[in-house]
Amino acid sequence: MCKGMAESSQPEKTSCPEDEQGRDSAPWRRMRPQGAILVALPQVGLIVVWLLAHYQMSGWCDSPRKLSWCPSYKVLLLVWTTVYSVKGYASYLVWKDLGGGFRQPLALPLGLYAAQLTLSWTVLTLFFVAHTPGLALLLLLLLYGLVVSTALIWHPVNKLAALLLLPYLAWLTVTASIAYRLWRESLCPEHQPQPTGEKSH
Repeated sequence: MCKGMAESSQPEKTSCPEDEQGRDSAPWRRMRPQGAILVALPQVGLIVVWLLAHYQMSGWCDSPRKLSWCPSYKVLLLVWTTVYSVKGYASYLVWKDLGGGFRQPLALPLGLYAAQLTLSWTVLTLFFVAHTPGLALLLLLLLYGLVVSTALIWHPVNKLAALLLLPYLAWLTVTASIAYRLWRESLCPEHQPQPTGEKSH
């Protein structure tokens, strides 16, 4: 009798914990592909800019008005790639906490994210393809305000996601400083010395 009761109770002890673990881990396993897509999505614009202007990037600061503190294009690409990856992961956290999919609560948080992501791609295009630092600076100011608005909207949803936008804001500040210097010196270029090979008599 006791043996029969032990045999009948054994499946309950082994099956319940496994079922609970399966239910807890299944949603995370389903989220992983979407998370990878959202992390990689911001890199699309960077890849397009690289394909359009990679032959010009190596000397993008090598000019008569070169900035002494201007970073090399390799540093720029590395920082933009890192910042974009962090920003993509933050968007995944918001997407996951709001239930995923394409639900109505995602419209504003991810709508702002899509807008500022598109604007940041435009800034990169103006920087490296069109070489118009003045227009890039104007869009950077708009982008800065848009990222701040996105962080404020994300904060009630996921505080970590909002905090992950802070490095992006810091990098936008550096980028805006570079754009301002390039724009200012394009308006007032440095005086170029005239060739001394010919002398007037």
